[in-house]
Amino acid sequence: MATQSEVSSHGIDEISKSKIWKVIGASSTGTVIEWYDFYIFGSLATVMSPLFYPPGNDTLALIAFLATFAVGFVVRPFGAIFFGRIGDLVGRKYAFLVTLLLMGGATAAVGFLPTYSQIGMLAPILLILIRVLQGLALGGEYGGAVVYVAEHVPDEKRGFYTSFIQITASFGLLISLAVVIGIQSSMSKETFAADGFWAGWRIPFLISILLIAVSLYMRLKMQESPIFTHIKTKGLHSAKPLVDAFANPENRRRVLITLFGATAGQGVVWYTGQFYALFYMETILKIERIQAAVIIACAIALALPLFVVFGKLSDKIGRKRIIMAGLLAAVICYFPLYKGMVYFAGNDVQAIQSTSDRITGKPKLSPVTGVSESSGSVGTPVTSAPNVNVPMMIFLVFIQVLFVTMVYAPIAAYLVEAFPAKIRYTSMSLPYHIGNGVFGGLLPTVGLIACAWTGNIYAGLAYPMIIAGATFMIGWKYLPDTHGHRIWAEVEK
Repeated sequence: MATQSEVSSHGIDEISKSKIWKVIGASSTGTVIEWYDFYIFGSLATVMSPLFYPPGNDTLALIAFLATFAVGFVVRPFGAIFFGRIGDLVGRKYAFLVTLLLMGGATAAVGFLPTYSQIGMLAPILLILIRVLQGLALGGEYGGAVVYVAEHVPDEKRGFYTSFIQITASFGLLISLAVVIGIQSSMSKETFAADGFWAGWRIPFLISILLIAVSLYMRLKMQESPIFTHIKTKGLHSAKPLVDAFANPENRRRVLITLFGATAGQGVVWYTGQFYALFYMETILKIERIQAAVIIACAIALALPLFVVFGKLSDKIGRKRIIMAGLLAAVICYFPLYKGMVYFAGNDVQAIQSTSDRITGKPKLSPVTGVSESSGSVGTPVTSAPNVNVPMMIFLVFIQVLFVTMVYAPIAAYLVEAFPAKIRYTSMSLPYHIGNGVFGGLLPTVGLIACAWTGNIYAGLAYPMIIAGATFMIGWKYLPDTHGHRIWAEVEK
């Protein structure tokens, strides 16, 4: 059982040589799988939406499906509170073992779920329930993994080591896209998107059973974090983590500053650069599904090393500077980036119909171009077969993911350093999951609704630009820079 003196003198050297990479490997593997499970749902949005909602209007079905997708984000803060309390009372390891099983079971259940044609309205109801369970599980998973890794590593390298946990979200999305691309490429479009129990879209959900089993095996062999073991042995852990985290005025102030000065903006940048970009290409730009997924996957793969680069850099120049720079760059660049995406999509998309006209099926004059449009899918291309400039599209999405790495890589280290050990799991999880789950997770739905409602294909960008801009202004003034904080010294006070 490690004490501060052991860790300070020679213990941390032993941990860094023999245990840190095992800790990171076991934690990040499980977290990647949970992100994969969570995001496979979104990766298949355009395939599954017509199957689980009443037929007749694919646009409304997609919006309804994205609302179901968003439910998983909205409930994440509740999972953060519930599992955060368990993590601060019982232990970090126990909490994320439970979240892993909950996520795996819920995801596998989607693979067996009957569709609307088979059980009617019960299908979307069950889908929403499963999505709630996924959101609760992820609400507890991230905080546990980050705290567990951060409490094993040296103070001066916390940004570097925790950046490997930060990779897991984008890597989980990358794997989900790769699995979808691989399975869809191995069969016909009709078989993949079929309305039956042998459809190809079910396979990615069922694969999670094997992945969860492997991760569970790895996590069962892990030991509790040395800092939590220390504070529990000394009787320093909190008996009422929720009260201590949110009733205390100073800690409550930290939570609010963290939410509005960091995680809200970080959340919208993350989801704009990856999920919104994916849905935008599929629905607005009418790029073929596999091609859009390949573009996103390539951009993410190219950007993954930058998580480590910016995590390590935050150990040298501070977390705040990098996060704020990423937020500001996103606000400045989103509009020209999406203008470029429209241009290089090669199909001269100009405008889209409003939601009200889509419901009635009546054609309407475009509010952007004044050209008569027909009802149907979300985008209104002039040509039916877009000539996509794939390298340029990858580059434009890569720039967006670059902003993701800047705002996301240092955030884990900041969250751990901003809150005291005895209530760390609870305190950091709530602002993180409100910022990412609510502000960020709602972005694809809000963005596409804004485009459909106004007829302006750029209207969806207003939401992330406003949130990221407000976060930058609040964070620049109020967010503390925590790098250099010694969390072992804190628990010894």
